[in-house]
Amino acid sequence: MEEILALTGVRAQLVSTLVGHGDWSLVFPAPAGAKFNAVTEGNCVLSVVGEEPLVLRAGDVFLLTRPVEFVLSTSAKVLPQPAHPYFRGGNRRSAVVGPRTEPVSARLIGGSFVFDGRARQLLLDWLPPLIHLPRNAAGAAAVQRILDRVDREVSDNGFGGRLIAQHLAMIMLVDLLRHLVASGVKGRSWLHGLTEPVTAAALQAMHADPAHPWTVQQLADSAHVSRSTLAARFKKAVGQGPLEYLTQWRVELGADRLAHTEQSIATIARAVGYGSEAAFSLAFKRATGQAPGVYRRQARSGAPAPELTDMHGNFPTS
Repeated sequence: MEEILALTGVRAQLVSTLVGHGDWSLVFPAPAGAKFNAVTEGNCVLSVVGEEPLVLRAGDVFLLTRPVEFVLSTSAKVLPQPAHPYFRGGNRRSAVVGPRTEPVSARLIGGSFVFDGRARQLLLDWLPPLIHLPRNAAGAAAVQRILDRVDREVSDNGFGGRLIAQHLAMIMLVDLLRHLVASGVKGRSWLHGLTEPVTAAALQAMHADPAHPWTVQQLADSAHVSRSTLAARFKKAVGQGPLEYLTQWRVELGADRLAHTEQSIATIARAVGYGSEAAFSLAFKRATGQAPGVYRRQARSGAPAPELTDMHGNFPTS
């Protein structure tokens, strides 16, 4: 999982707190990447288009992975107000909403995660639109300890507090993804492959050493199963054969190096497992429709990167 996260360039931004008094309702804009909130006191309701309203209690955490707006509220009778104006203070890291003469009805810690261009295809599209970690779920206690520290860092506003809070939020993201994998996710992708021990072993081997000239037999040996067993389980979990996945993973790694390093195409080809620049260029053009040099120039220009293979077997048709 860490290799995928590294390629997405994920980083936490703008960890903040929200204190609500009495009855209130706020509508938040669609996040560009992903958005989390954790209830540290009281309770509120999360409303997202396409999802059933979710009651959040102290200790609950949620992560939104789609660019859709959402509402947090303590009463369906209150008209939702835009959240942005409440965070217009000096550092935009804290907000108070509702009648302050009323008791605190909910207190939350929130933050966002931003990603590089390929994150939606590599990670976000494979996640459920809403991930909910209830306070009594396995792993929730560890997340709560992280959130307690985040809360202190944001509230105290001490030296380096914002940086610490952002790094802690990254740890929380990994814990949420671990919870998702452990709870069993449906579908076919690399993420689903992590839930199947045999497939997970093969994925880990390929991710650890993508330049190795892997064969299906070697990958099967790493998982301690036969070739036929690995092929069947990998196809069922990931949606394609292990060597097909390996080809796409190498192209993803090559694309990342083309966009972010000054290495020559020949050097990149060797680093990701191709014996020659020509072999890498052929595989890369098949996946992107562009030669590596053209892709590099486009990536450096700031233009939208072309679609690569979707990490479960679908190549572009154009």
